[in-house]
Amino acid sequence: MRKQRIVDLLLSDHSCDAVEAQGWVRTKRESKDFSFIELNDGSCLKNLQVIVDAQTTGFELMEHVSTGAALKLRGALTPSPGQGQKWELKADLLEILGAADPSYPLQKKRHTDEYLRTIAHLRPRTNKYGALNRIRAELSYGVHRFFHEQGFYHVHAPIITGSDCEGAGEMFQVTTLDLHNVPQKAGKVDFEQDFFGKEASLTVSGQLAAENLACALGRVYTFGPTFRAENSNTPKHAAEFWMIEPEMAFADLNDNMDLGESCIKWLIAYLLDTCRDDLELFASFVDTTLFPTLETILNKPFMRVPYAEAVSILEKAPRQFEFPVSFGTDLQTEHERYLTEDHFKQPVIVFDYPKEIKAFYMRLNDDDRTVGAMDVLVPRIGEIIGGSAREERLDVLERRIEEMGLPKEEYWWYLDLRRFGTVPHAGFGMGFERLLMLVTGIANIRDVIPFPRTPRHLEF
Repeated sequence: MRKQRIVDLLLSDHSCDAVEAQGWVRTKRESKDFSFIELNDGSCLKNLQVIVDAQTTGFELMEHVSTGAALKLRGALTPSPGQGQKWELKADLLEILGAADPSYPLQKKRHTDEYLRTIAHLRPRTNKYGALNRIRAELSYGVHRFFHEQGFYHVHAPIITGSDCEGAGEMFQVTTLDLHNVPQKAGKVDFEQDFFGKEASLTVSGQLAAENLACALGRVYTFGPTFRAENSNTPKHAAEFWMIEPEMAFADLNDNMDLGESCIKWLIAYLLDTCRDDLELFASFVDTTLFPTLETILNKPFMRVPYAEAVSILEKAPRQFEFPVSFGTDLQTEHERYLTEDHFKQPVIVFDYPKEIKAFYMRLNDDDRTVGAMDVLVPRIGEIIGGSAREERLDVLERRIEEMGLPKEEYWWYLDLRRFGTVPHAGFGMGFERLLMLVTGIANIRDVIPFPRTPRHLEF
């Protein structure tokens, strides 16, 4: 007999005399002659109700069945007289695949997120995190589907790099040197003796590699892990996170803004169509405004506001900000949320930022004061996308690298793209975890990634 997933059994259009289900016990209710088991195998949010009675082979094992135990059950799938469930399993065979020790920590139905982070290896078994991980998987598939339908090629950027894409220096170093006996040369670490013969780090972005490939394939995207050694404990930052990074040749800033807006809207619509049951859990227990927020994002065009105008709005705001804002300062989360939640009441794309607060590769505007950068801001999260038109002019790019104090020799290959057939091009990075926070209402990035990596936290 072939075992079936619980989601398939619950969606069955007919009863069946012989089915097999395997899963973990969520709850058990006992009486003298029979017991009810709520069984879940992770394939959906709902449980399969199983009836075990004295006629069930293995009925005597029920005293060893507890919450968290893994079971194999065979029997008849029959209509359920109970409300809210179409089918139930009348078991004729019970086997314990794995008993659960009485210390199993998920006996209660509700636990705090803080507590569940301490048992990251078990929290996916809860309703909330089971639903989150199913949404994460579906959203990941949706990302690939969206870009495939838009004519993008999925490319793989290196995780180990010798370039600091952002120029911030907050990178994890990769080395095979003996840290107890580090080789020295002229009073400094001799990286010539390291594996790559030079300093190497974990990447903060796949963008620069994607630009290379976009200048050959036209439209590409990367989707992979990125790393930032930023000692930050905010709800939006993690040391390891996933980034969606498209790059388009023959594209400008307007093309970039169009792509960012259409990508977010397409993915939200896709999830509402494919993950409605799991999303309803978050709308009921995490953020009761979740569905109205998502519908607003879907149904309203994103506002497009120059940075100078956004700063003017913030300076005139009828409230005090923790961080004062003026032209030349970077926008903080409180500013971004004010624009999206209070002033415009919808997503906003802020563009044309001062060159001093943006990366060297962003295209310098004709005013020599701003660059063709854009940030997509959404309610509750703030920035979810950061991108720009890339500087395609060799002389301007070289000057910007020098102004930023970066070693030009490290970017020889990047400059080559401007020497050999340069084209206008643009791209952005969208934080996958921030997107998950948006579509679930979860407020902390630690709760949308299975095993969060944050300062002083490295669980197994």
